[in-house]
This record gives sequence, structure tokens and C-alpha cells, in this order.
Amino acid sequence: QVQLVESGGGLVQAGGSLTLSCAASGSIFSINTMGWYRQAPGKERELVAAITRGGTTNYADSMRGRVTISRNNVKNTVHLQMNSLKPEDTAVYYCHAVGAPGLPWGQGTQVFVSS
Repeated sequence: QVQLVESGGGLVQAGGSLTLSCAASGSIFSINTMGWYRQAPGKERELVAAITRGGTTNYADSMRGRVTISRNNVKNTVHLQMNSLKPEDTAVYYCHAVGAPGLPWGQGTQVFVSS
């Protein structure tokens, strides 16, 4: 079973940028849609960006225009480039296969945006 490890989070000032990375222990080629989710304190986990095997992307309204998701099916990685970060983007960010509830979640990577 594929294991996912997220990295790249940290502390950034409002307006700053971060690039999150997700490394899979196995092939993600067979996974149709990979996504980045986030969970803020006291809130439910939400999908913020998704990308299909063929490269079609979709973004949550809250982040559209500020983030870019990409995937490399050879290197088995998924990235999330985030710009113009806001304090409300503070959350733990996870990558996961969309629509695969049986796949274990990784530890996530914490993003903290200061005002």
C-alpha cells in the first residue's frame, strides 16, 4: 500500500509563499486523482487542490488563483505551490488520493501564516 509523506511546511508571513511536497513510497500512476487537503484547528479536513493522472486540476474557491498543484508520475511526487498566503491558510496540509478512504493518511505538514 502506498504511503505518503508530506514536507515543506513552516512559518511564513502573510503574503509569503511555500511549496509543499508529497513523496509516495510507491507508484501513484494508478491513482487517478491526487489531492492536497488541509485541516485547521477546530475545522474539518477540506480538499483544496486536486490533479488527475492526466494533469487536469481543480481548486477550492478559497485558494484558487493562489495555489498550483502538480504531480510527477515517474518520481511519484505531488507538489503544492502556495502564494499570497493568508493567516486563514494556517492548517496542517495533507496529500492523499481523492476517493480512496482506505489509504492511510500521512502525518501532514504544518503551515502557519502570521499576520
